[in-house]
Amino acid sequence: MAGSLFNRAKKIFKDEGLYTLFSRTLRYIEKIGKRLFIFEHYYILEHTPRALNEADYIPRIQNITFKMIFSNHQADEIARQGFEDLRDRPIMVDARQCLDKGAVAFCFYAGSELAHSCFIATSEKAKNTFDILPYKIDFAHGQACTGGTVTLPKFRGNGLMSYGYFKRMEYLLQQGYKTSRNAISVNNTASKKAHARFNPDVYAKARLLKIAHWSFWKETPCCCSLKDILQN
Repeated sequence: MAGSLFNRAKKIFKDEGLYTLFSRTLRYIEKIGKRLFIFEHYYILEHTPRALNEADYIPRIQNITFKMIFSNHQADEIARQGFEDLRDRPIMVDARQCLDKGAVAFCFYAGSELAHSCFIATSEKAKNTFDILPYKIDFAHGQACTGGTVTLPKFRGNGLMSYGYFKRMEYLLQQGYKTSRNAISVNNTASKKAHARFNPDVYAKARLLKIAHWSFWKETPCCCSLKDILQN
């Protein structure tokens, strides 16, 4: 683990310089800190996959290449083709573990550079690799989970999050999934705007208090829409 982080740090320093390395190191430390203490409020969303017009979600960036990755073996092959390896990004979830446990990665490249990645889980084991929040997913009856969404800083503001959700909803529809659930922070305006374009149900508002290995989770039923929330 330490060797992998060191190799990632060397790559970031070589490719993007000291400032970027320092910035990402701080984010990584923040991520580790959140494993020890969290006090956060969330909206729990439920999407129903349906046919959508892809043209409405095309990002505002040229030369985007989309790759759907199902395994670490496939990720190795994509890296050999010259695309950046999503597993080398320390600010993201542990993508290697995600793929190993059955999550599907949706990756978007600007040229060969990773611009955005996100995941789908169709089992509890896969979900827990990118989302530890304890809301319920009925995997046994056609429900999936989305999450682990990251847009690299230099590519933000180009609509990649919305396009990533379009691709995930398209995949779930093709695979016959009835619904998918995910959680977003009540303070994450960018995520709320992206999700609102798909008109999900906000079925609960939740609160998490976590201190080390002790945690308290509470869900309160909610019947509002994201569009109404954004207008208030």
